[in-house]
Amino acid sequence: MEDPIPMTDEECDRAMAALSRQIDGYANLIVRVGAAVKPGQELVVQAPVERADFARRVVRAAYAVGAAHVTMIWADDEIARMDYENVDLSWFEKTPSWKVEQLNSLAEAGASFLFLEGTDPNALRGIDPAKPAAARRARNTECKSFRDGMDFGRNVWCIAGVPVKAWARQVFPDLSPREAVYRLWVAILAVARADGDDPQGAWETHNAAFEKNKRLLNEAKYDHLHYRSSNGTDFTIGLNPRGIWEGGAGRTVDGTVYFPNMPTEEVFTSPDRLRADGIVHSALPLVHSGQVVRDFWFRFEGGRVVDFGAAEGREVLEHILATDENACRLGECALISKNTPIRQSGLLFYDTLYDENASCHLALGTGFPDCLEGGYDLDKDQLMAAGVNQSATHVDFMIGADDLDITGIRPDGTEEQVFVGGQWFWED
Repeated sequence: MEDPIPMTDEECDRAMAALSRQIDGYANLIVRVGAAVKPGQELVVQAPVERADFARRVVRAAYAVGAAHVTMIWADDEIARMDYENVDLSWFEKTPSWKVEQLNSLAEAGASFLFLEGTDPNALRGIDPAKPAAARRARNTECKSFRDGMDFGRNVWCIAGVPVKAWARQVFPDLSPREAVYRLWVAILAVARADGDDPQGAWETHNAAFEKNKRLLNEAKYDHLHYRSSNGTDFTIGLNPRGIWEGGAGRTVDGTVYFPNMPTEEVFTSPDRLRADGIVHSALPLVHSGQVVRDFWFRFEGGRVVDFGAAEGREVLEHILATDENACRLGECALISKNTPIRQSGLLFYDTLYDENASCHLALGTGFPDCLEGGYDLDKDQLMAAGVNQSATHVDFMIGADDLDITGIRPDGTEEQVFVGGQWFWED
């Protein structure tokens, strides 16, 4: 197939104007369905300054559903890089008191948090990874009400993507900046099911599709899963006897239904933190704190990472694993068929929100209370005792090769296929 004829800037502008209705629909979708904003509620929006135009659409949509107030938190890759280049490591090891007060007070007041994700995958190339790692660790430990509010179902939160030029050029390196942004908008709207006439109805249908896979996995009550693929993955992960497979919509303790990720394609659980053995190889690059890790692997023994390597970005993995004593253990196991819109798009997004939903993945770090029976009623020590890992980090990495096979083993030793050739065994 020949490459398409490049679009002129004028054609890109007309094409973007034609997308305006869909983009408005996307803003409404993530406010109403993703962040589930209620009348009288505070909405907190974090957004890249480059996409202030879309942030305004989100604020407009929030007030249209009766939000009491919208707090904006702006992010900028270039300023972040300058900070890391010019400020000593010690400064990042503690979160400023005003930021702690801001995030904790908003969470305690019952705010909904919407994170509009759009960053340059290489924004921090060459930066000492210890600095962003320290900043992340400090925020996750010091902003306790904020972090616990999301982890323990007290606050609604949603992550959704918005394109910025540097990210778009990474995904579409052969296109002009304007056309790359346009093409990335088209891709984001498509995989978020926001390119049709009824995005909210599409998400109701999509959510219903999760129910079959969750039901089959929860009824099976596997003791452990065994992963194999030709790239060298040969790995066994233990599951919690009280574990629950979740996916699709989340639900807060007060019963509010929301979507933490838009898009989402995964069915996931929190595994037994003490049972993971063997080697797993990456299927896609990991983009973490503005740095890219490629062709990496982890070897586990007794639930811990005991060795690892990478063709590029090994030092990023070192800092992830050094976050705290439990960052070397797994908090999530997610299953995703290769037959999803994101995988079928053929695009590598260089963004975990998207790429994790194109591939089975695992996550180092903290696990989920809602993936354990009665988990919301337990504190962190009790969750640990029940097998759910607790850490100041949570980093997803993709292992779902096209030929991945997964076998489920029941407590009595009975085996049955769960995945064959990268898809659910029961898929047609």
